[in-house]
Amino acid sequence: MSVAVDTAIVAVKTVILLLGSAVTLIAYRASRRTKSASLRLLSVGFGVITLGALLAGIANQLLSVSIQQGVLINSLLVAIGLSVILYSLYHER
Repeated sequence: MSVAVDTAIVAVKTVILLLGSAVTLIAYRASRRTKSASLRLLSVGFGVITLGALLAGIANQLLSVSIQQGVLINSLLVAIGLSVILYSLYHER
């Protein structure tokens, strides 16, 4: 891969990590303030999605995992995170 593409991947993954962490933190703080299990699950879901982006980036850039395997890692964790978010929307005490 070219240096420009590698740099772009690192830049985008960094933005995703920052934004995902901010959303996760806000949802977690809201869950603590309201003692809401649904909001806690929501924060877990966003955290898993953010973790997926981070792990895929690390795997691709540092561990020389192929881009296809990196996309697979990211996609699996996004699917798990979205499942947790969906469950959080239907969760009742």
